[in-house]
Amino acid sequence: MTVTDTGARTDEAASLIGDARSRIDALDDRIIGLIQERMAVSAVIQEARISSGGRRVNLAREMEVLGHFRDALGKPGTALAMTLLELCRGRI
Repeated sequence: MTVTDTGARTDEAASLIGDARSRIDALDDRIIGLIQERMAVSAVIQEARISSGGRRVNLAREMEVLGHFRDALGKPGTALAMTLLELCRGRI
């Protein structure tokens, strides 16, 4: 990474930023993998619910998930949970 690429003003800071960005990229890959895994598990749950005569979505459970994310991450956690729930709905 160069100073210009990172917005840093020194080579030392640019190196630190480059290393940290690499860690963030690796974390993002893990997060994406976990989301894909969650989507697959959610599809299993939805399929079981529907095949037993239930509804695809359990709103009470979704409210639990929203509350969990809000409690852990504050108001932005609610938006994150909504996006996650949206990704996991209706995949079957």
